[in-house]
Amino acid sequence: MPLKTGTVEEPKLDLTPMIDIVFLLIIFFMVGTQFTEMERQYDIQLPTVSDAKPLTNLPDDIIINVAQDGEVTVHGQKKTLPELQSTLEKAVKNFPGQSVVIRGDSTGPYQNVMNILDICHRVKIRSVSLTNRLRDESSK
Repeated sequence: MPLKTGTVEEPKLDLTPMIDIVFLLIIFFMVGTQFTEMERQYDIQLPTVSDAKPLTNLPDDIIINVAQDGEVTVHGQKKTLPELQSTLEKAVKNFPGQSVVIRGDSTGPYQNVMNILDICHRVKIRSVSLTNRLRDESSK
């Protein structure tokens, strides 16, 4: 068995697999662009709709503020209880899973908050939250 002495083989980098991948990517993108052009070649008239709703995320919670004297505010507008009920009915009609957050004044009568909860029950709002804040440990 002959031994090689004094000759060192230089390492070789084989580029064949990389070139194959590059050619496959080029073919893939060429075929992909052909499909999009084929889709546009048909001359069709799309149907129209009168009331299309956008595909968006869930609507924000409706925040109802109840002051100490029973005054109800929604989106910065003062509302009476019948006006609030009609506003909530419209919201439930647009999105049946509408949620409501009630922010009642801590020193006001609890009946004011119960009136709002009753309206939410009548218009079939199932997701109702009552807000609160953490008690300061220093005020104990």
